[in-house]
Amino acid sequence: MRFRDRLDAGRSLALALDKYRGANPLVLAIPRGAVPMGALIATALGGQLDVVLVRKLGAPFNPELAVGSVEEGGWSYLAPYAERIGADTTYLEQETAEQMEVIRRRRALYTPKRGPYDVEGRVVIIVDDGLATGASMKAALHAVRQRHPKRLICAVPVAAPDSLDDIRPLTDEIVCLYAPQGFRAVGMYYADFPQVEDAEVRAALAHQAAA
Repeated sequence: MRFRDRLDAGRSLALALDKYRGANPLVLAIPRGAVPMGALIATALGGQLDVVLVRKLGAPFNPELAVGSVEEGGWSYLAPYAERIGADTTYLEQETAEQMEVIRRRRALYTPKRGPYDVEGRVVIIVDDGLATGASMKAALHAVRQRHPKRLICAVPVAAPDSLDDIRPLTDEIVCLYAPQGFRAVGMYYADFPQVEDAEVRAALAHQAAA
């Protein structure tokens, strides 16, 4: 166990990112789990909070196993093992369409009066509560890079070392507090790891927007 909960992890990440205080960074949290820590980091650094909407593509008969991911603009990533475990073209088209519909619903729910904040020319910090396969982070980094940020940072409390290696070419900087060998599930590194609900995400975004 490494962190008490997501807020404990967020406080530690904020300290590690302190050099960006005053740079008005845009903190993009991957919903839903990363939003509470993203809000804490945005406040600590004097930045803005938004969500970057990506969804993992679940494996056939095992939706918790990611065979890839898709981002809000429609770009998708596929893991090299996807076809080997049964994720053929027909399955992937259906799964991608379903996850894109979830993304559309979440954008309408989370920020009903606006689209994503503009990232061009800004310091952008993408936050997740941990990286297992890294599939969601890959899609998020790709999506944001296409919009020309000044600097693009991946910030996570805990990650599988192999996943960090995979995303390194996609980002200008990685801030990771703990990358244990023999990594298991993200939740194993938190004493308290409850599901974050949509209402918490909406409240955090509304609070930050009003601040």
